Amino acid sequence: MEACEATCEGTVADLAAIRGKLVTEQSAAQLADLFKALGDPTRVKIIHALQQSELCVHDLTQVLEMGQSAISHQLRLLRNLRIVKRRKVGKTVFYSLDDDHVEQLFMLTLQHLTHP
Repeated sequence: MEACEATCEGTVADLAAIRGKLVTEQSAAQLADLFKALGDPTRVKIIHALQQSELCVHDLTQVLEMGQSAISHQLRLLRNLRIVKRRKVGKTVFYSLDDDHVEQLFMLTLQHLTHP
Protein backbone atom coordinates (compact mmCIF):
# COMPACT_ATOMS: atom_id res chain seq x y z
CA MET A 1 0.00 0.00 0.00
CA GLU A 2 1.28 3.46 -0.82
CA ALA A 3 1.47 6.05 1.90
CA CYS A 4 -0.83 9.05 1.47
CA GLU A 5 0.85 12.33 0.77
CA ALA A 6 -0.68 15.56 2.05
CA THR A 7 -4.11 14.42 0.89
CA CYS A 8 -5.45 11.21 -0.61
CA GLU A 9 -7.25 11.55 -3.87
CA GLY A 10 -10.93 10.86 -3.35
CA THR A 11 -10.89 11.29 0.45
CA VAL A 12 -14.16 12.76 1.66
CA ALA A 13 -13.89 11.90 5.35
CA ASP A 14 -13.65 14.65 7.94
CA LEU A 15 -10.43 13.46 9.57
CA ALA A 16 -10.60 15.98 12.40
CA ALA A 17 -14.09 14.79 13.31
CA ILE A 18 -12.94 11.17 13.24
CA ARG A 19 -9.92 11.99 15.40
CA GLY A 20 -12.21 13.79 17.86
CA LYS A 21 -14.39 10.69 18.22
CA LEU A 22 -11.59 8.16 18.76
CA VAL A 23 -11.66 6.16 21.96
CA THR A 24 -9.44 7.46 24.74
CA GLU A 25 -6.08 5.83 25.44
CA GLN A 26 -7.55 4.31 28.62
CA SER A 27 -10.55 2.85 26.77
CA ALA A 28 -8.31 1.53 24.00
CA ALA A 29 -6.09 -0.19 26.58
CA GLN A 30 -9.11 -1.71 28.36
CA LEU A 31 -10.54 -2.99 25.06
CA ALA A 32 -7.16 -4.49 24.16
CA ASP A 33 -6.99 -6.21 27.55
CA LEU A 34 -10.47 -7.64 27.05
CA PHE A 35 -9.58 -9.03 23.64
CA LYS A 36 -6.28 -10.39 24.99
CA ALA A 37 -8.29 -12.27 27.59
CA LEU A 38 -10.40 -13.75 24.81
CA GLY A 39 -7.19 -14.70 22.98
CA ASP A 40 -6.61 -17.73 25.21
CA PRO A 41 -8.42 -20.99 24.32
CA THR A 42 -8.80 -22.03 27.97
CA ARG A 43 -10.45 -18.75 28.89
CA VAL A 44 -12.72 -19.03 25.84
CA LYS A 45 -13.80 -22.49 27.01
CA ILE A 46 -14.44 -21.18 30.52
CA ILE A 47 -16.58 -18.36 29.15
CA HIS A 48 -18.49 -20.76 26.92
CA ALA A 49 -19.13 -23.13 29.84
CA LEU A 50 -20.30 -20.25 32.05
CA GLN A 51 -22.58 -19.03 29.29
CA GLN A 52 -24.45 -22.31 29.65
CA SER A 53 -24.61 -22.40 33.45
CA GLU A 54 -23.26 -20.92 36.66
CA LEU A 55 -20.48 -23.27 37.83
CA CYS A 56 -18.07 -23.69 40.72
CA VAL A 57 -14.34 -24.26 40.24
CA HIS A 58 -14.74 -28.01 40.78
CA ASP A 59 -17.43 -28.17 38.06
CA LEU A 60 -15.15 -26.27 35.67
CA THR A 61 -12.25 -28.64 36.37
CA GLN A 62 -14.52 -31.55 35.45
CA VAL A 63 -15.94 -29.93 32.33
CA LEU A 64 -12.56 -28.73 31.02
CA GLU A 65 -10.56 -31.69 32.36
CA MET A 66 -7.99 -29.35 33.91
CA GLY A 67 -6.45 -28.83 37.31
CA GLN A 68 -7.99 -26.62 39.97
CA SER A 69 -5.03 -24.22 40.15
CA ALA A 70 -5.08 -23.61 36.38
CA ILE A 71 -8.82 -22.92 36.39
CA SER A 72 -8.56 -20.66 39.45
CA HIS A 73 -5.75 -18.67 37.82
CA GLN A 74 -7.81 -18.09 34.67
CA LEU A 75 -10.93 -17.20 36.68
CA ARG A 76 -8.97 -14.62 38.67
CA LEU A 77 -7.83 -12.95 35.45
CA LEU A 78 -11.36 -13.03 34.00
CA ARG A 79 -12.78 -11.61 37.22
CA ASN A 80 -10.24 -8.77 37.28
CA LEU A 81 -11.37 -7.83 33.77
CA ARG A 82 -15.06 -8.01 34.82
CA ILE A 83 -15.75 -10.83 32.38
CA VAL A 84 -16.93 -13.17 35.14
CA LYS A 85 -18.31 -12.58 38.61
CA ARG A 86 -18.51 -14.81 41.65
CA ARG A 87 -21.15 -15.66 44.22
CA LYS A 88 -20.27 -17.38 47.47
CA VAL A 89 -22.60 -19.89 49.13
CA GLY A 90 -21.01 -21.21 52.31
CA LYS A 91 -17.55 -22.39 51.28
CA THR A 92 -18.47 -22.84 47.61
CA VAL A 93 -17.84 -20.06 45.09
CA PHE A 94 -19.98 -20.06 41.95
CA TYR A 95 -18.91 -18.24 38.80
CA SER A 96 -21.05 -16.75 36.05
CA LEU A 97 -20.63 -14.23 33.26
CA ASP A 98 -20.49 -10.70 34.63
CA ASP A 99 -23.32 -9.34 32.49
CA ASP A 100 -25.24 -9.68 29.22
CA HIS A 101 -22.62 -7.64 27.35
CA VAL A 102 -20.02 -10.37 27.85
CA GLU A 103 -22.41 -13.00 26.52
CA GLN A 104 -23.38 -10.82 23.55
CA LEU A 105 -19.75 -10.10 22.69
CA PHE A 106 -18.91 -13.80 22.91
CA MET A 107 -21.90 -14.89 20.81
CA LEU A 108 -21.40 -12.21 18.16
CA THR A 109 -17.76 -13.20 17.80
CA LEU A 110 -18.68 -16.90 17.57
CA GLN A 111 -21.34 -16.10 14.96
CA HIS A 112 -18.83 -14.04 12.99
CA LEU A 113 -16.49 -17.03 12.88
CA THR A 114 -19.11 -19.64 11.98
CA HIS A 115 -21.14 -17.72 9.39
CA PRO A 116 -19.57 -16.66 6.09
